[in-house]
Amino acid sequence: MNGIFTLLIILIMIACVLLIIIIMAQNPKGGGLSGTFGGASSAQFGVQRTNEFMDKATWTLGGLIVGLILLTTILTAPPVRSLSTSKKAPQRTSSSTSQVPAATQKPASAPASTPAPVPQRVPVPGRP
Repeated sequence: MNGIFTLLIILIMIACVLLIIIIMAQNPKGGGLSGTFGGASSAQFGVQRTNEFMDKATWTLGGLIVGLILLTTILTAPPVRSLSTSKKAPQRTSSSTSQVPAATQKPASAPASTPAPVPQRVPVPGRP
């Protein structure tokens, strides 16, 4: 399990570094990577394609990071025990000596017959 965890952490770190590089290469004014390599003489169509690629790469790497983190959490989480497997109900024996007829059982004690206290009304200033 440690090998899988280490591999997933390394993949997350690589994806984070790539995401940082792609975000730093983008320029919000449209220049970005295409302005760096193509200069001002590049065609408008090429600039648009580069921006689309950068946008898709940003979203893809972001989704990949989230997916890898969820996968890491799922694979490395401790197993969850359900209540049905952790506590078994005591088994009843079928011998006649251990069974008590229903008529001879004592009823459960009744709750106390004292009424619940009534909340007092607190006067609010400015109200009747």
